[in-house]
Amino acid sequence: MIENGVMMQFFEWNLPNHGKLWSILREEASRLHALGITAVWIPPAHKAISQGDAGYAAYDLYDLGEFWQKDTIRTKYGNKEELKKMIEELHKYKINVYLDAVMNHKAGADFAETFKVREVNPIQRKDFIGEIEEIEGMTGFTFPGRYRHSSFKWNWEHFTGVDYDKRTGKKGIFLVSGNDKQWSEAVDDENGNYDFLMFANLDFNHPKVADEMIKWGIWVTRELNLDGMRLDAIKHINSHFINEFLKALREEFGEQFYAVGEYWKRDVETLESYLDKLSFSLDLFDVPLHYNLFDASRLKGSYNLANLLEGTLVSRHPKRAVTFVDNHDSQKGSSLESEIEAWFKPAAYALILLMKDGYPCLFYGDYYSIGGKISPHHPILKRLVEVRRLYAYGDQLNYFDHPNTVGFVRLGDDEHPASGVALLISNGADGEKRMYVGKHRAGERWSEVTGHISQEVVIDEEGYATFYVPGGQLAVWISESESSIHPQDESTWS
Repeated sequence: MIENGVMMQFFEWNLPNHGKLWSILREEASRLHALGITAVWIPPAHKAISQGDAGYAAYDLYDLGEFWQKDTIRTKYGNKEELKKMIEELHKYKINVYLDAVMNHKAGADFAETFKVREVNPIQRKDFIGEIEEIEGMTGFTFPGRYRHSSFKWNWEHFTGVDYDKRTGKKGIFLVSGNDKQWSEAVDDENGNYDFLMFANLDFNHPKVADEMIKWGIWVTRELNLDGMRLDAIKHINSHFINEFLKALREEFGEQFYAVGEYWKRDVETLESYLDKLSFSLDLFDVPLHYNLFDASRLKGSYNLANLLEGTLVSRHPKRAVTFVDNHDSQKGSSLESEIEAWFKPAAYALILLMKDGYPCLFYGDYYSIGGKISPHHPILKRLVEVRRLYAYGDQLNYFDHPNTVGFVRLGDDEHPASGVALLISNGADGEKRMYVGKHRAGERWSEVTGHISQEVVIDEEGYATFYVPGGQLAVWISESESSIHPQDESTWS
């Protein structure tokens, strides 16, 4: 990761189906670079079950908007040529590109096949609720519109489970019965076994499936000149395969090939166990931190901010945590809806953007818009990323010692002589905290740059100052003598 790097997730669920996202992102490249964005996580680029699908109902991973399939050439986001031009432009500005890789399942089969299954209890997948029966499952994938890149054809033997019987119209979770198939054991144990998520579930214990998916990973990385991947739904995918997948890509493209996994689980011990199984070879999104922020936003003054970082991945494995406030899965209307309330969102972003640990991810919906409605947080988030880029360096001193007012100081470093920042967050009344910024700063005047506080503070001869924060707000302080940031008028963003 680049020092003080920031990842941006450049999509949300409600983007219009106009096929222009790749072109829009290409046009934004220079502005993102100037802002301080060092990597972009792009949505699934493959052909999905329909043109308007966000990409998670994956049909053909080799069709990047190149072939006439599913009544379209382009995907929701554009065509392959636009996709490649966009990545080239981002690379001109030294912005890395991470592709969202959806490998757990396939959808929109070309035809149904007849095979035997046994229905399982959806809340305890190890328990059968029916006898072996024959169904017509949607498992035949021949990709008649695509004529290159891969000759692999999928059939029922390549899947462990399906959720639909075309013959009867019945929906459920059906374990494929044949060739001694079982759910993979190297998955999350929620619902007894969480191998199956949706559609036709890939069988990563099948050697041909594992080989084909590794082949695809190498092909798409080379085809698009990717710098890394965001691995979707890995709690449902055989962890042994993920290990082999990453080994193969790094053997081909180098150890610097980046990977972050989406393992949606609040329990940090489960995330630690997963990292250990994979020899800490990838990052994980810090879902526990997200839920701490969610609880803090809902509970307001009754939440003990001193516990904000407790039980989080970033507190235990700071080099493996991708910190985020919200994303497409947590935003309103999603299946995992847990959106941080608006009043607390600026403070939550200040936490992940200014602290030393973690790799922060900025959500498109928070920075740009949701469903076309411009985000009210855009100006303050722009300011916080700017502060990170210019000032958030050096060791960190934490002051998580009060239930309603917490913060930290970044002491700065020699390589960035203007660096150093103090952050305070309040979920109650007006707050203050005496914090140390360094004896060498004695006499410096520090100003607050979000527009919440107009008066300056002066660092005393011992290197301390009393910093302030308004009730229910955040305050970000930097040295006025070195500042290239002017204090912001709160009315421009709140």
